[in-house]
Amino acid sequence: MAISRKDVARLAGVSEATVSRVLNNVGPMKEETKQRVLKAAAELGYVPNALAQQFARRRSGNIGVILPFVPKVRLFSNYYFSEILSGIGEAAKISGSDLLLIFREQEGERDYATLFRKQKIDSCVILGSTDIAEERAALTELAAEGFPFCLVNQYYEDEPFITVDADHASGARTAVRHLLERGYSKIAFMNGPPEYSNSTDRLAGYQEALFEAGLTIQNTHIFTGNYSRKSGYELADSLFSSIADGSVDAVFSANDRMAIGLQQRLKEHGLEAGEHYGLVGYDNSDSSRIINPSLTTVAVPFYEMGGLAVDRLMSLEEHQEGWDSQTARTLVPVELIVRETSEYPKQSNIRL
Repeated sequence: MAISRKDVARLAGVSEATVSRVLNNVGPMKEETKQRVLKAAAELGYVPNALAQQFARRRSGNIGVILPFVPKVRLFSNYYFSEILSGIGEAAKISGSDLLLIFREQEGERDYATLFRKQKIDSCVILGSTDIAEERAALTELAAEGFPFCLVNQYYEDEPFITVDADHASGARTAVRHLLERGYSKIAFMNGPPEYSNSTDRLAGYQEALFEAGLTIQNTHIFTGNYSRKSGYELADSLFSSIADGSVDAVFSANDRMAIGLQQRLKEHGLEAGEHYGLVGYDNSDSSRIINPSLTTVAVPFYEMGGLAVDRLMSLEEHQEGWDSQTARTLVPVELIVRETSEYPKQSNIRL
């Protein structure tokens, strides 16, 4: 009777996924666990099916790019996605690879591993990943099987998944410090959904800046949108009275789209950013430069992040580099871009 990985896992007292990681030399693991698996495999005379492994590693020449499918949203005109995709495309061209775009449904099971098993892709970049059970399960399966993948702008604190991310905690901290230096002290925060690690990081940066300044963090000053312009526009109605009565004098937004929606709606109420309240966005999108008044924001190098993701994949495929908790996350710096919406507050000019 043929010896299987299940037999090795049973003798070693570990899961089949752990056996797979050991035999493929993938992922961080205790040396004791590794040796226990290798000893069990030797005792049972288990030999991986070399033909099957070779077949599984045949190249398609494609890098998969997994994108969220959002009905009625023009994904490719979105600054965030278009910049990252441009960076990915440029790096893929240099590497001699083609791109295969795969749209992921918002709900339901993710089955990324099948794309590799069917030899549609050799590696993949995953955009718009969220910290939900279905996503974690799909990513864990990829890692266990040794399939190369890279997350962009999303990481999992307790997982060694390869990630290219921006220093969002530092960016948020810098944005809030800038408002404080300009004389604002009652700063509200419009964040994105908590399933995104960048939302968590920006909240941490916002809170840290206020704490360092000796200011009390008020939960009533923290709002949650969905990174769309519409959500910023709608949240403006909740913030209007607070800005009008002076209990809020500035807003830090987790992205430019929400900031611009807020700015437009408050202008309809007679409040101008940079005159009646301070406003800082995040991303340095094209819109932030052309809106009037121009938006102070935090520049994120999304194009470069896309290219770095492909570079990490090429390294993974060639050298199995990076599958440990010390090197898994590549963190790129961000930069504050000061424009008109964070001018010194002039509350006495409010006319309602």
